[in-house]
Amino acid sequence: MDKSTDPIGLFDSGIGGTSIWKEIHSLLPGEDTIYLADSKNAPYGQKTKEEIIALSCKNTEYLLEKNCKLIVVACNTATTNAIRELREKYDVPFIGIEPAIKPAAIHTKTNAIGILATKGTLSSELFNKTVSGFTGVNVVEQVGYNLVALIENGKLGSDEIKELLKEYLAPMIEANIDYLVLGCSHYPYLVPQIKELLPPHVKIIDSGEAVARHTRKILEANNMLNTSGHKGTPLFYTNADPAVLKEILGTKYNVEQKDF
Repeated sequence: MDKSTDPIGLFDSGIGGTSIWKEIHSLLPGEDTIYLADSKNAPYGQKTKEEIIALSCKNTEYLLEKNCKLIVVACNTATTNAIRELREKYDVPFIGIEPAIKPAAIHTKTNAIGILATKGTLSSELFNKTVSGFTGVNVVEQVGYNLVALIENGKLGSDEIKELLKEYLAPMIEANIDYLVLGCSHYPYLVPQIKELLPPHVKIIDSGEAVARHTRKILEANNMLNTSGHKGTPLFYTNADPAVLKEILGTKYNVEQKDF
């Protein structure tokens, strides 16, 4: 059965995963996409593993009803806590996103890297297994308390966010990091503010481009790449106020409010 013209599904605890969607849409402009912003239940980072798995299953089932051929878990917290269960339960390829610790740990010259992520990601088994592989590197971990909630409430660029970032980045600057890994799909939207606070030599890494390349690779491997030549149609659904998602995406795209 040819699934090549079916859409790619993506879900996140809110608007943050659009940073991943933008990379996928840029690399694969011929693919139809369906994006779910589960903003009603954001942030996932403060929830239990069981709650995160249940929400991830709910989102997956909604996307499968829409005939999605592949699902991108565009949320670090959902990936690190639920992707194994999702792969066991559903017969569809899943792409997860994890903090890009490996390139930072390999390329650091100061032997110190920073990781800004949610509590759910930093306390997960998958994250800790990854970090344990780089024993010679000082990994300065910081939970980004309240950052997701502020972004979801349209406070991007606010003084509140700037003050929190100042507090969170101070120990990393003190530790002489030369790489900062963003471990939440919401955080790429904070890069302009982060750059103002970090020394200019510190490189900021997120996983968006790598996820897009991996998505293309999995589609090719499963003969599911859309080669029809048409321009892909993106659909965006949120179960909360669509205003913030509309603002992030711009007027070019329509956002529908749905109950899921």
